[in-house]
Amino acid sequence: MSHAPSPGNRPGRTSTGSAPGRSGRRRARVGALASLVLASTLAACGGGSGGPPTLTWYINPDSGGQQEIANRCTAAANGQYTIEISQLPRDSPSQREQLVRRLAAEDSSIDLMSLDPPYIPEFAQAGFLAPVPPDVASRVSDGVVESAIQGSTWDGKLVAIPFWANTQLLWYRKSVAEAAGLDMSQPVTWDQLIKAAKSQHKLIGAQGIRSESLTVWLNALIESAGGHIIEKVTPKPEDYQFGLTSEAGVRAAEVMRDVANSGEVGAAFSTSNEDTSATGFESADGGFQVNWPFVWPRALSAVDAGTLDKSVPDDYGWALYPRVDADTPSKPPYGGINLGIGAFSEHTDFAFEAAECITSDENQAYYFETNGNPASSKAVYDDPAVLKVFPQAPVIRESLDAAAPRPQTPYYSEVSGGIQREYHPPADVDPKSTPQQATDLIAAVLRGDQLL
Repeated sequence: MSHAPSPGNRPGRTSTGSAPGRSGRRRARVGALASLVLASTLAACGGGSGGPPTLTWYINPDSGGQQEIANRCTAAANGQYTIEISQLPRDSPSQREQLVRRLAAEDSSIDLMSLDPPYIPEFAQAGFLAPVPPDVASRVSDGVVESAIQGSTWDGKLVAIPFWANTQLLWYRKSVAEAAGLDMSQPVTWDQLIKAAKSQHKLIGAQGIRSESLTVWLNALIESAGGHIIEKVTPKPEDYQFGLTSEAGVRAAEVMRDVANSGEVGAAFSTSNEDTSATGFESADGGFQVNWPFVWPRALSAVDAGTLDKSVPDDYGWALYPRVDADTPSKPPYGGINLGIGAFSEHTDFAFEAAECITSDENQAYYFETNGNPASSKAVYDDPAVLKVFPQAPVIRESLDAAAPRPQTPYYSEVSGGIQREYHPPADVDPKSTPQQATDLIAAVLRGDQLL
């Protein structure tokens, strides 16, 4: 997921037609679904099963979009199967915990699951995901943003189906940037933002809370500086090579420290999450923030509710994520949801067919437009209805192609937990010592010498 709270969504269409430029394989996907499943019905269901199977899709909480898509794909199956949803807990770690517990017990009720990308290597390595057939992998990766492909891949194979992809943009108040003399048509650096915020006495918003949001920020900083949190993943986790103490890692720590100590962050920066950042940006002190696209429909909903003046979102500008160094393109955060097929499902053939329906361009466009969750399919960003609701769509697509996933490892929880412990609070980060302390802690945890 994005690790952002559910966006304040605006009402949109309940159905979408084909968007211009969509590929033939996606246009044909839903229409061909009935014929694809017909031949395998008896084999998959069993002659005495008593009727078509019900597929259970475990979803992350949203604003009803996944239920509507499940209804659409049930209708498209023409009676061959039904999709029912089962809602997971709200926060990502609890979602992972519940799914791991069930899958470790070989729960056959999990046919499809909405997975936070950082946990996909863990699920794949543990044998919890049914192998994606080569023909399915080819179809579902065609025309998909690069970061979503990377986030669905483990050990060189596509192991999950890209669904929706998320990224953070640099949001700025146009009046503030202009007054500070920033040319936002050109890439800007974190150092420039700090200087501009100080000159105008306006806030810089980022997520300094001790949570996954902090790992998201640090990873984007290190990747933008040309490095990686884990430089080399090996079969034995105790042999991992880390990049926190590299030149890029040290530079990332400097930026995090400088932002936190700039004097232009909120008073409670060490507990600031995505909602807090958005609230500060909406205030009279708002200047700049890095955040997910939900901040746009949130602001418009507040205008509709009469709690925010229309002049505020009228002053919003958006650009690619800030650079760490002027000559190195940024690597924005990547988030979202991909679909895993349960390895113990009794209906994996149907589940893969349902996953292709769920991730069709039509359904991704609907989900983007109505629930505010950006698509993994590039073609959706040309949909006029999407562009009407999200004028930022072209920048979001560009950001997703440049975005970098968080460390790809089956031990992601341990890595992220160590980072959150050592890099919090951000104001206390010491580039000379914090990267080494985090490296030592994570390495000790992976060796089994220490617990988080």
